[in-house]
Amino acid sequence: MSDTDLCLQPATVIARLIRQRTVSASEVLAAHLQRIADVNPQVNAIVTLDIDGAQARARAIDEALDRGEDPGPLAGLPIAHKDLAETKGMRTTYGSPIFADFVPDFDALIVARLKAAGAVTLGKTNTPEFGAGSQTFNPIFGPTRNPYDLSKTCGGSSGGAAVALACGMIAIADGSDLGGSLRNPAGYCNVVGFRPSPGRVPVWPDPTPFLPFAVDGPMARTVADIALMLQAIAGPDPRAPLSISEPATLFTQSLERDFRGVRIAWSPDLGGLPVDPRVSEVLAAKRDIFIQLGCRVEEATPDLHDADEIFQVMRAFRYELTLGELLDRERHRMKDTVIWNIEAGRALSGPQVGRAMRLHAALLGRLYDFMQTYEFIVAPVSQVPPFPVEQPYITEINGVPMSNYIEWMRSCYYISVCNVPAISVPAGFTRDGLPVGIQIIGRPRADLEVLQLAHAFEQATQYWRQHPKLVIGCN
Repeated sequence: MSDTDLCLQPATVIARLIRQRTVSASEVLAAHLQRIADVNPQVNAIVTLDIDGAQARARAIDEALDRGEDPGPLAGLPIAHKDLAETKGMRTTYGSPIFADFVPDFDALIVARLKAAGAVTLGKTNTPEFGAGSQTFNPIFGPTRNPYDLSKTCGGSSGGAAVALACGMIAIADGSDLGGSLRNPAGYCNVVGFRPSPGRVPVWPDPTPFLPFAVDGPMARTVADIALMLQAIAGPDPRAPLSISEPATLFTQSLERDFRGVRIAWSPDLGGLPVDPRVSEVLAAKRDIFIQLGCRVEEATPDLHDADEIFQVMRAFRYELTLGELLDRERHRMKDTVIWNIEAGRALSGPQVGRAMRLHAALLGRLYDFMQTYEFIVAPVSQVPPFPVEQPYITEINGVPMSNYIEWMRSCYYISVCNVPAISVPAGFTRDGLPVGIQIIGRPRADLEVLQLAHAFEQATQYWRQHPKLVIGCN
């Protein structure tokens, strides 16, 4: 197996090879570092690199295995953490010039759990400023490019993570998702991004510990790799009050399942959202896959008519809460969309926030009733395919204008307010070769079941085996 072939293997395969001592963690790391040197200049996915630290961590894994010890389920797997997640002793910029030289003295919980499970941290992945928007660019590092077409965006905000995975520069990745930041870039880069149920992967530090909208989660090249990561990052933590008590061992269960007779709500536009015909064409051809799996597929959509107001109000509320004081000090160094979102939060009244919370409770009730009939909803991940990397965000879809920088991502953020698990799985390519993801949405806390259906779809389609064809040495 060549180094390139090794780097593009599923994480489950790489982890097994390391445990079998067929290849050492140090050799796996060396192959990935060479891949970064060859490919990253073209796509700009990894923005901070710690070669010496990674080599030391890989050697420690090898030494532990030599002693017969178990370094954890992710032993030796190279990872780079999203640049919104704090990493002890390693620069964390949040994509903002305000924090260009910030080095935390602690690890975010998801980073600490990945390290404890044996993953080998090698650096950080690019993200938009403060994670604002589903397009990955910032004034420190510039844009991250889509490896399937370098003129296009990779999505965001976990865009660097998705690109690094697609290119074989890391084996697994972490990310976060408020309005679609794990799902959108995964769909744009032909990898898998999973938004777990709120509390499934506890978040710490978290300035809004009782709000269920922003979650941390895994990204990988296959669904089985997602399950492997969840064995390390899921499970309760006393610092996260929304933690789900089920242990991470839940995700050691089989992903195989018989789906005969399972009812699926097929929702090609989530109740009337504008969807680009190129996306619709790809997804329409996948309905038969679920039928072939034995599912009963019916066109249906839950009543999500208040989802937009809920999301926009609670997002603005969160932005003001987390970044309002920073705006007062550093307005001149913040991008316009971040300022707009903070100021939208400042303009909210108490009754507006209260109304959004009441609407949220009612929406959750309607969704619960709907999902007594349907176990899953299948919908688009993104309403448009990847667009030019120079374009900050989509301003219209099918002639329908978007009123702000995030509105074009309603196909994701409508689901964010539903408090349910949702996954983006590769679903094919547009006629001009751009990846399209399909979104599988499950019942509350049915994370394993979502992975099982996603795995069945993945096995039936095998799109994950298609990798970007980058020319090594081109900058």
